[in-house]
Amino acid sequence: MSRLPKFKSLYTYSLTLLVMVAFNIEATAIGKIRCFFTQPVNTAVSKGVQAQYLNNCMGDTIVAYINRSKYTLDIAVYNYTSTFPGIAAAVNSAFNRGVRVRWIYDSSSSNTGIPLLVSGVRRLVSPADGGDYSIMHNKFMVIDANSGNAADAVVWTGSSNWNSQQFNDDYNNAVAIQDQALAKAYRAHFNMMWGDTGIAPNLSASKFGQFKTDLGAHSFLIEGKLVELYFSPADGTNTKIQAAMNSANSDLYFSMSTFTSNSNATLLISKSTSGVYVAGVNDPSITSASPYTILTSGLGSNFKVHTGSGLYHHKFLIADASNKCSDPLVLTGSHNWTFSADTKNDENTLIIHDDTAANIYYQAFHADFTALGGTLMSIPDCTTGGSLLEQASFDMAVYPNPAVGSFFLKFQGQSPQFADVQVYDLNGRRVADAVITLNDLMGDHTLKVSNLKAGVYMIKIVNDAGVWNSLVTVLNQ
Repeated sequence: MSRLPKFKSLYTYSLTLLVMVAFNIEATAIGKIRCFFTQPVNTAVSKGVQAQYLNNCMGDTIVAYINRSKYTLDIAVYNYTSTFPGIAAAVNSAFNRGVRVRWIYDSSSSNTGIPLLVSGVRRLVSPADGGDYSIMHNKFMVIDANSGNAADAVVWTGSSNWNSQQFNDDYNNAVAIQDQALAKAYRAHFNMMWGDTGIAPNLSASKFGQFKTDLGAHSFLIEGKLVELYFSPADGTNTKIQAAMNSANSDLYFSMSTFTSNSNATLLISKSTSGVYVAGVNDPSITSASPYTILTSGLGSNFKVHTGSGLYHHKFLIADASNKCSDPLVLTGSHNWTFSADTKNDENTLIIHDDTAANIYYQAFHADFTALGGTLMSIPDCTTGGSLLEQASFDMAVYPNPAVGSFFLKFQGQSPQFADVQVYDLNGRRVADAVITLNDLMGDHTLKVSNLKAGVYMIKIVNDAGVWNSLVTVLNQ
């Protein structure tokens, strides 16, 4: 069977199908994703949903979420200071109305806001840095993870510590996600640090840093979008960061606070030299780190160092914000691109596969980059020069589902002339493929996956009649 010609990079009709393993995917009917920024954004580059600039209101927004808690409130924040007492007041109020509150904070940071909590609020300080363990660097909050009403469950995370400077002066982003499965995954990780599922911490069982284990829940379907979750260091997060970089086919943007990883810098330059448009902004701290030379020489004017007031405290990456035909995504969380973040610190990272989220973060990046005197290339969307068919003129059945070894594709209705099926793992490696020609389309086509390990895969369908997607569960051992 002959292969199809090579596809045109930005104008190929394509769609990513998500193939997910039963024990590693969670889905709920309720899912909402909201993104927030502490500094101005450029909504002129919005593609429909404007980014939300919280003008001196990040702390108040956190308070509003705390106020909605009904049953449980689990907080793991690197540094909370008394400069924003409203958070302690909201937590105390939640405790007084019967919410079970637990709080984990870092031992090496000031945390002057902790004494503002009432004595009944249970708290746990991370182990002191003795060389083997570094810092509890998370900044997340889990609300009502086990509520009988799935809509109550919310996760708040991002780059911001909880103090007035981080909320009002520094450059930070946050994500609030209303999804019970994701909330339960965050709470399970909190429980591992806490050492118990109950209200009292168990010091003999608590695990931090490299002493934690991979709990396995990494992939979630939220509003039809794949959301990945990783905790450092057990989950090998930097490999996921590099996989996100490698997924970019047209454009790639990064906003970073602390950047000391030469391998990440080298990969960004490799993507640039391969034809991907790459641009980035970094906090001035990078000038004393080795990636600075790599990035300045490799990206030139497409790399900017933040100047002016406020820390540039973001830790996010955007891939293919302009390319709906690819896999647009945004990666964010607490994880700096450092050796310690990947091997010692407690960190959390989210990867949201969604063109809307990617564009929202691009609005923030665009504002930051141009404020530093930079000019960003306007990259045409993949629909330029042709129309991307959002819905195909055919349907397809995929069965059995779950599948072991192989599954069947059966086209129904008006059939396309061909369908090219490509299967990728989440590191971007092609692990299976097939070309279905016109004759095959009239019946069932078998796609063998017996050589694949249990895991999360991406299937790309390219055809001449439209695009179509579905979910398949693979149960290989």
